Amino acid sequence: MGNKPVNILGISCFYHDSAAALICDGEIIAAAQEERFTRKKHDPDFPKHAITYCLKEGNVAVNELDYVAFYDKPFIKFERIVETYLAYAPRGLRSFLMAVPLWLKDKLWMSKLIMDELGGYQGDIIFPEHHESHAASAFYPSPFEEAAFLTIDGVGEWTTTSFGVGKGNLIEMQYELQFPHSIGLLYSAFTYYAGFKVNSGEYKVMGLAPYGEPKYANLIYEHLMDLKEDGSFKLNMDYFNYCAGLTMTNEKFHELFGGPPRKPETLLTQREMDLAASLQEVTEDIMLRMAKHVKKETGQRYLCLAGGVALNCVGNGKILRSNIFDDLWIQPAAGDAGGALGAALFTWHQYLGNNRNTGNREKQKGSYLGPEFSNEYIEIFLTKNGIPLKKYESSELPEVVAGLLMQGKVIGWFYGRMEFGPRALGSRSIIGDAMSPEMQSKMNLKIKFRESFRPFAPSILAENVSEWFDIDRESPYMLLVANVRKDKQRSISEDEKRLWGIDKLNVIRSDIPAVTHVDYSARIQTVNREDNSMYYDVIRRFYEKTDCPMIINTSFNVRGEPIVCTPEDAYKCFMRTNMDYLVLGDFVLDKAVQPEFTDDRDWKKEYELD
Repeated sequence: MGNKPVNILGISCFYHDSAAALICDGEIIAAAQEERFTRKKHDPDFPKHAITYCLKEGNVAVNELDYVAFYDKPFIKFERIVETYLAYAPRGLRSFLMAVPLWLKDKLWMSKLIMDELGGYQGDIIFPEHHESHAASAFYPSPFEEAAFLTIDGVGEWTTTSFGVGKGNLIEMQYELQFPHSIGLLYSAFTYYAGFKVNSGEYKVMGLAPYGEPKYANLIYEHLMDLKEDGSFKLNMDYFNYCAGLTMTNEKFHELFGGPPRKPETLLTQREMDLAASLQEVTEDIMLRMAKHVKKETGQRYLCLAGGVALNCVGNGKILRSNIFDDLWIQPAAGDAGGALGAALFTWHQYLGNNRNTGNREKQKGSYLGPEFSNEYIEIFLTKNGIPLKKYESSELPEVVAGLLMQGKVIGWFYGRMEFGPRALGSRSIIGDAMSPEMQSKMNLKIKFRESFRPFAPSILAENVSEWFDIDRESPYMLLVANVRKDKQRSISEDEKRLWGIDKLNVIRSDIPAVTHVDYSARIQTVNREDNSMYYDVIRRFYEKTDCPMIINTSFNVRGEPIVCTPEDAYKCFMRTNMDYLVLGDFVLDKAVQPEFTDDRDWKKEYELD
């Protein structure tokens, strides 16, 4: 092809968290989830908006694409659905009849659909297997020249868990577990049973676990699964309904755990907390057994993780602290969205055989791979809509924002390229003072409109992380949990120790109560200047003023909505909540002087900008 760069578009869709990614000569140029553009959380549809963005970011026309890669093999996935129905027939007819029209209409004819959606694309379309895409997303962007990989999710085509080895530019799958035996589906079953939404409520179950006791763990081991020493297992399908029904669990499951599923939005009880604790303990046990087995079988020093279960940052932290491997690297978009990136990287390295040079530095670029909006764009949006603002020089912004944080203000922070993956990492974040004892409750109930028990994460300067937490390395993607160091913890009284359930929430446990969970843990994001200089400088200035090198970081959205993408999204979210200030690029907006907000305006029609 001469000197022409090779452009590869990766696509994932039609299950949940559709996404697109663009790589050029092996370099990651752009990646984004479709939900950020459509404002439909976990949008599963064909990611046409995300594709449009990626091509625009890379300045690549459709006819300049050399390959399109789709993240799994649709025919094999359909085969699994048909075979599963036949195995359970006539049970499951209703769910089968609901699924088949969607497959016959679009999902089976993916090549044609891609060509049609891309306006007549005529190039090659590559179809890695689902877990190959996960493995590629884990290994190829990692800093390791050679490493084991472990992928764990609900289900791809047939595979639910796989491991193997990546060396140089090649990945080799060595072992897999197959449907219906799946940690991801086990976790989703309990998520459903606890009254949360499958494929989005799993984080809530993980956050709820420290409020409970693992009273049901033995029931899970005795009745639900046959777990082997190597981490492989078989689920007892007598207790589950996901193969044939429209629910995850059945009456036998409900009898075992003492009643029907909790109805969504009803009061959480100690039972749900104990179920969450039990499930989390079992999940961590399985993850550790698998990690030990992968180490034994591969002999590798490093481990790369992907698949939805790799977003279980508590389990990841346990693997890290076990010292089974020298280090971990976890794909920040570990779920299906990351499959789009993995499929593209698989095509470049494995299919095309191109070399991979790590330089001992990861290639994910902080996962800041989404859209960015110039100060010019933001200023036109604000002035055209009569929105009061103050403009600062970029060099002034850290001082201004650090001062507002010291006053206890809650700030919407919108700066630079949007993050790829489910975590806000300091581009589309809501930030606050981690030392404030009231901040967790205030941000949960008045800003995020979400359950009060859910913890917030600290964004901490990378060089200071070991002074505050029991961790000796960076955690840039908020995918590792570690405890607050003992010298930063507060002794709690005997009366406080006796508190149960949600009453534990109001006990101040450390010098940074707003980011300390009830078990003294925190889901850590380390920040370095190389990946995000402005966010780093804000935290640095706050540290200089307060001796605290961290702030609260939670995603810039309200419950039930995706993280904000555009300045319009950010302003709407700001005005719908009790945030005090909004930073949009170099502009700072004070809630107290904003005009009355109406929710029905279509901002995009108010102005045009090339």
